[in-house]
Formats: sequence, structure tokens, C-alpha cells
Amino acid sequence: HAERPCRGRPGQARPHTESAALNDIFKTLRPSAAILICASLMLTLSLGLRQSLGIFMQPMTRDITLTVSEFTFAIAIQNLAWGLAQPFTGALVVRAGFRNVMVVGGILYALGLVVLAMADGVVSVTIGAGVLIGLALACNASSITNAVASRAVPPALRSTVLGLVSAAGSLGAMLAAPIGQYLQGSFGWRAGVVGFVVLALAMVPAGWIAGRVDRVKLPPPEPGQHEEANARAMTRTALRHVPFLVLTGAFFVCGMQLVFLTTHLPSYLDLCGMDPMLSAQALGMIGGFNVLGSLFFGWAGGRWSKQALLGLLYISRSLVIAWFFSADPTPSNTLLFAGMMGFLWLGVSPLIAGTVAEMFGLRWQAMIQGIAFFSHQMGSFLGAFGGGLVYDAFGSYEMAWRFGVGLGLAAGTAQLMFALIRPPASLAR
Repeated sequence: HAERPCRGRPGQARPHTESAALNDIFKTLRPSAAILICASLMLTLSLGLRQSLGIFMQPMTRDITLTVSEFTFAIAIQNLAWGLAQPFTGALVVRAGFRNVMVVGGILYALGLVVLAMADGVVSVTIGAGVLIGLALACNASSITNAVASRAVPPALRSTVLGLVSAAGSLGAMLAAPIGQYLQGSFGWRAGVVGFVVLALAMVPAGWIAGRVDRVKLPPPEPGQHEEANARAMTRTALRHVPFLVLTGAFFVCGMQLVFLTTHLPSYLDLCGMDPMLSAQALGMIGGFNVLGSLFFGWAGGRWSKQALLGLLYISRSLVIAWFFSADPTPSNTLLFAGMMGFLWLGVSPLIAGTVAEMFGLRWQAMIQGIAFFSHQMGSFLGAFGGGLVYDAFGSYEMAWRFGVGLGLAAGTAQLMFALIRPPASLAR
């Protein structure tokens, strides 16, 4: 009787095998479901609100007599504060736990938006949108949530789950940008920011529940992983590891390109005479296609070289930017561009997080990823503030996007060539 299910056409039992495999995956993830869902919610709100702040630039600069470069300076300070604080909050979770760090981050985020809603000049805009939101992002954005997800699941599922969390985290712009644009159009930009405050408050309970990951026991380091006893020694080890340095350098250019777009794309479309709602639609489109890109690159990172995929992603993104800014802007071109950029946007997140976990293990993942992210944020500072300076100096964004495309192609090529010359770090040792 044991042989009877094997009779019939070859492969007849395969669907049952695949179904059993899926059931095994769901059973494995079920204990971590609440942690992963709340980490995703926190990520989607923190990134979605931040990415949508650009829709307030034009009305805010007209209302409280800011220049474009002053507004973008505040966004640049946000990225600088985020990047500077990220390694420290990553180290802090080892001592204080993820829950405490994430809950404080949610409170800081809401407070920053309250200050921004009450702003009457460059100082309050810089404190609210810059310093406070930047510190909040260091507590509840990608580096922290990726570390939470990595710890909550077994290594075999890590890359796929990181893609799922990043995909869920991509939905924020689809929610925040249309809500902010509607409130702004109906009641003014301050009402739009108040709407963001309400959304930000949901990060506090989400961080509390996701903080259950503190109870998950760390696995022992895998053979060949670099893991030191304290933060200082671990930092020295990372900064001497050549594959990590290559990844970090390319990550600088990634930040420059993305924050240039989130900060200046609404302004660029306004200057081109496009409907103001198109900016919100484009940001929402980016968020929607982020889901597909995050899922794809999370899946692909479990099968092919993560570093090679990063190189191809950076090159593809640069080519898409070059096409859009060199073509005549139209609503259809803008939405097509947003879709392509969305697919190539947050796919870096599971690839970076997975690579860092492979190189250095889980204990210090948030801190080491924070070091890489500091480089990303230095690029973000350049993309936000540098784009504003170029516009104020030349009355056009042409020099800015050309510079960004050139650096993107160079960084992507370097990352790809290094991945092809040397095997993945986790295998090379």
C-alpha cells in the first residue's frame, strides 16, 4: 500500500510536495507573524511619510518665505541626523533592546511632524523635518526593522522574508502622499502635516509589538562570520573588510539618487507645469512598484550573488533616470518613470541587509548596517541639499541629474565587477 501513491504519471505527487513545503514555511513563520507585521507597519509609515514630505515644498516655501535650498537643507539635515545616529541606535539595541529604541523613535517622529506643522521659518522647519525626524528614522526605519526581521526567522528564509518586509514597507508612500496632497489641497499644507502626525502615532504600538523579538535567542555565529565581543572591535573589523567597503561606497550613490528624487521630483514637475496631483500619484506609483521590486530582489538574493544584483540594480536605475530627465515630461512618462524607479527603489534593502547578516552575523547587524547606511545618508545629504543649490544657481536641475547618473553608472559597475571578480563574502572565507 505504501507504493500506491507513486503509480500513475511521473510527477503526479509534486503538487502535494509543493503544498507541504508551503505549509512548512507558514508554520515556521507563524510564531513570528506579529513581529514581522508590526515591523513592516513601522517601516511603511516611517519611509512613506518621509518620502512624501516633498509635496509640501512649494506651498510651504511660498507661505513662510523659504527658498527651495532652505527647505532642502532641512531634508538634508534629516538625512545627516539619520545617518549619524544609525550606528549608535544599532549598537543601542544590543544593550536596551529593540522595543525601547523603536517606541522612542515613534514618539520622536510624531513630535517632529508637530514642530513642522507649527513652523514659521527655516529654524523650526530644520528642527522638525530635519533633526527630530532624522533621529526617529534611525530608530524605526530600514536598518532596525531589517535586523528585527533577520532575527525573527531562520537563515533559509531570511532573504525572502526581508523582501516581504521591505515590500510591505513600500506601501507607505501609496498611503501618505495622496492623503497629504488631499488635505493640503482642501485645507492647506499645515493640515496635510497634521494628517501625517496621526499616521505617525501608529508607529508607537507597532514598535512595542515588534519589540517581542528581544525574546528571540540569538543563534551562534556561522563558520567564517566576523563577530566581535564589543561594538568598537566590531566596527574596526567591518571597516577593514573589503567587500563591505565596496558595498558601502556604492550605497553612498544610492542615497544621493533616491533622496534627490523624493525631494526634488515634485518641484521639477511643478516647474514643468504638471498637475500638482501628479506628484502624489508618482510618489504613490513608486511605493506600489516598490512592493514588486522588494519581493523580486528578496527572492533573487536567496539564489544569486547579492552584490552582483546590487550592481545591476544601480546601473539600471541610472539609465532610467537619464531617460526621464532627457525626455519631454508628460504625465504618462512620469508615471512610467515612477513605476520603473519604484521597482528598482527599495530592492536594495533585502540585498544590503542579507549581505551584512552573511558577513557579520545577527548580533551586530543593526550597527554594521547602520555604518553602511551612514554612507548612504551622506549621499542623501548631497542629493537633497546639492540639488537645491544647483537649482538656485542655474534655475534648472539638469546639472544635478547628469551628475547623479554618472556616479550611479560608476558605482554600479564597480559593485558588479567586484562581485564577478570575487565570490560572495560568505563563501570566500
